Amino acid sequence: MKAPKILRSERVYTGKVFNLVVDEVEYPSGNRAIREVADHPGGAVVIPLLDPSTVLLIRQFRYPMKEVLYEAPAGKLDPQENPEDCARRELEEETGYKAKDLEKLTAIYTSPGFCNERLHLFLATGLIKTSAGPRLEEGELGLTIEPLKLNEALRMIANGSIVDAKTICGLFLTQNRLQANRV
Repeated sequence: MKAPKILRSERVYTGKVFNLVVDEVEYPSGNRAIREVADHPGGAVVIPLLDPSTVLLIRQFRYPMKEVLYEAPAGKLDPQENPEDCARRELEEETGYKAKDLEKLTAIYTSPGFCNERLHLFLATGLIKTSAGPRLEEGELGLTIEPLKLNEALRMIANGSIVDAKTICGLFLTQNRLQANRV
C-alpha cells in the first residue's frame, strides 16, 4: 500500500494532552481528502502484580466518559522520556508502589483511525510499598487503589465491568505471560 501524499499540514490546536493536526492529502487514486489527527506523545501502562494471582488496579473518574473506570496505572510520556521510566513514575505516583522488576509486554496503538498515541505496556513484579504513598494530580484525587484477583479481573472484562482497552490488553497479556511461565 502506498501512503497518501501530504499536500498541506496545519496544527490547529495545541493542548496539554494532545495537539490537533489537520492534513490535506492526495491518495494514489488522485482523490483528495482532509485527515484530522490527534497528535499524542504516547504513554506507558503498568500491570502491577502484588503476587502471581493478584493485580493492583485503580478506579478513577474519567471526564470524557463521565464515569468511574477500572484501569491499570498509566500516564503520558514526558518529552524525551523513556517508556520504562514513565511506567515506573506512574506506578509510584498512582499507587505508592515501586517495582523491583519491570518487563515490557508490548506496545499498542489506541485508536489508529484518528490518533497516533502509542502505549507501552509493562508487567511489574516485586512490588515494594513506598513510605510516601501515592502522589496524585488534581484530576486523580478521587482515585482508589483496587487489589483484585487476576481471574476476577478477567471475569470483570467478560461482564463489562472493566472496559478500558489498555487495561484489557494488559490483563490478557499478563495472563498469557503467567501461563507461559508455568509450562
